[in-house]
Amino acid sequence: MNNKQRSFDLRYLEMARIWAKNSYCQRRQVGALVVKNNMIISDGYNGTPSGFENICEDDNGITKPYVLHAEANAITKLARSSNNSDGATIYITASPCIECAKLIIQSGIKRVVYGEKYRLTDGIELLERAGIEVVYLGE
Repeated sequence: MNNKQRSFDLRYLEMARIWAKNSYCQRRQVGALVVKNNMIISDGYNGTPSGFENICEDDNGITKPYVLHAEANAITKLARSSNNSDGATIYITASPCIECAKLIIQSGIKRVVYGEKYRLTDGIELLERAGIEVVYLGE
């Protein structure tokens, strides 16, 4: 990876971290940006579906089963727009789970840049198996 690309990757990842702060989730706030041709074409953060209360956890602090991940929100937002994600890069503050990895593959995204490793690695492994470039830019 050249220095210019790394510089862009670090900036977009920082923007995803800022976007994550929009999440109402208490346990973990995750943000995602989809970038194509050096333009942000979608964004997302983890949270409840549109029209639901903005409470992600139950009274025991367990994440509700219908909470959407940041990647899923960004990708499904694209479905309601005139943009498409063929060949795009997604920047995610945390590595994707296997369910989000499947959405990334099906959406045509070709590159994933993430900043934190999640305890499960099956999402990353699936992306690599699909030939998607995966870049970890953690601290």
